Amino acid sequence: MSLIRTPVSLELSGKTILVPVVSTANVGQLAVDLFISTFSLQRIAILDPKYCVPVVGAREDGQKGITTPLELYGHPDVDFVVVQQRSPVLKSMKLDFVEALLDFIKASNFSAVLFLSGVDLSNRTDAQMMTPTYQLRPEHDPNFAGTPLQRLSSLPIPTYTSPVRQQLDQNKDDISIPFIPGGGLTRRILSSVPADWNVPTAALLQFVLEGDNRADAGLFASVIAKVLDKDILQWRQPGSWKAGLFGTPHDQTLYG
Repeated sequence: MSLIRTPVSLELSGKTILVPVVSTANVGQLAVDLFISTFSLQRIAILDPKYCVPVVGAREDGQKGITTPLELYGHPDVDFVVVQQRSPVLKSMKLDFVEALLDFIKASNFSAVLFLSGVDLSNRTDAQMMTPTYQLRPEHDPNFAGTPLQRLSSLPIPTYTSPVRQQLDQNKDDISIPFIPGGGLTRRILSSVPADWNVPTAALLQFVLEGDNRADAGLFASVIAKVLDKDILQWRQPGSWKAGLFGTPHDQTLYG
């Protein structure tokens, strides 16, 4: 996956990368928005957008230029970077995108990768009502001890199991990764991690329903921060949430 560097230069080696997956309620993207705003992250690169549905838009706070489907954010004083994905992957490019994403992660020498995904709340079982957030690891994942993801082994975040029985025939390579309703490419990504993979990798999953998901994003971001061992007193919402997240307010005269 090629990079178009912006004027802000940042060394990626040794940092943790957060990757939201387009999924139910886009809760991963919303959580990443909070990280970008709260930690004052800057756009450091544009990732090759050919894999995604074309989209452009204005940048946050009137910054120069335009937003693109895939961007990388970071800051010299922060030990992690985040991907922000603003449109889904094209159906014909899913396999290529997953391969390119994993190649980029490995080539950049990240110290760990954490994928972020929503899961359809309507499929939750009774046993899964105790907490909305779960974790999932690929089959060939290295030990987390001494890595940026080591807190996943001690925090009370249960391992995800599928709430529904998948009716379709499964590929043999996918058997170890349970079905994730509404999880987008999360399952495909985790199933594609090769046996010789040496980057600590996990996914955080949150059960959500589509709607006003700002509170869900705040909860999800707080869990992510705990995993990364970051203390956040209050999340700072981006300015675009106030006016553009759910559109402009309706004219109240419509309702008498």
